[in-house]
Amino acid sequence: MAAISAPAKEGTNYERYRARKRAMRAHTWAEIKKHRTLYLFLAPFAIVFTAFVLAPVVISIILSFTYFNVLELPRFVGFQNYLNLFLADDVFLIALRNTMILAVITGPIGYMSAFLFAWFINELPRFVRAFVTLVFYAPTITGAAFMVWGFIFTGDAFGYLNANLLRLGIIQEPVLWLVNPAYMMPVIIIVVLWMSLGAGFLAFIAGLSTIDEALYEAGLVDGVKNRWQELWFITLPNMQGMLMFGAVMAITASFAVGQVTQDLAGFPSTDYAVHTVVNHLIDYGAIRFEMGYASAIATILFLAMIYAKILVGKFISKIGQ
Repeated sequence: MAAISAPAKEGTNYERYRARKRAMRAHTWAEIKKHRTLYLFLAPFAIVFTAFVLAPVVISIILSFTYFNVLELPRFVGFQNYLNLFLADDVFLIALRNTMILAVITGPIGYMSAFLFAWFINELPRFVRAFVTLVFYAPTITGAAFMVWGFIFTGDAFGYLNANLLRLGIIQEPVLWLVNPAYMMPVIIIVVLWMSLGAGFLAFIAGLSTIDEALYEAGLVDGVKNRWQELWFITLPNMQGMLMFGAVMAITASFAVGQVTQDLAGFPSTDYAVHTVVNHLIDYGAIRFEMGYASAIATILFLAMIYAKILVGKFISKIGQ
């Protein structure tokens, strides 16, 4: 009897599980039909996002485990690309170090600068605020930015910085700012910080303008004594969404530095002094067409960004507590 009842019991549980699954599918389908208009409006974005963002990321991760030179079909090589990156590619380790230096310095400084500038600008009259916002945001959208900085740091006596330093007697001969490895990283950091007031800066401006003034009045009643307490206990907790968006944009910008170094210091830069992971990715992906290896580089960069985003998210969630 025991041998017969056990399978029967198992069958009953299995039938209940199947019934629950059918009920869940029916409920899900009913909800989709109920809100079909919302899904219809979301469909264009969902399709574009999947085709041009999600799918390329997934394909890149898969290709990172293969040898793929575009001319031949991908050949699975396991973790060989990752082993080569960390154990046999000295240039990648230099690029990784340079990227981390730029991210650690320009990321936090650029993020805090963007917020502080937005905070100060938000106190200005409406039309003045709009003009000043455009002035601060302009460096991120102008195409002539690198030309201006290239002229400033030109390595001959006619460069703006060299000419003024020579005139003042501070230096005796022109400095090769964009060729000498001793000066290249500080120059790139300055330029990246100058361009750091991007989309996150606009998000901060928008977030600050939507905070209810009644909250500040209630804060005065509750014992808020100065503007810094007002900032920490009222302003920041009420714009955590904007802070997180700005953090993501700052992390992306600081880890994705590549065009700046390429335009100012050349490709590759002297002794790879400002060679970044993005430059290394361009080298193997767009020049050598070793797509499997390039995908491994892109995957490591992607994981570094995700980890940095998680750390920053934990910090932002504690603001005002």
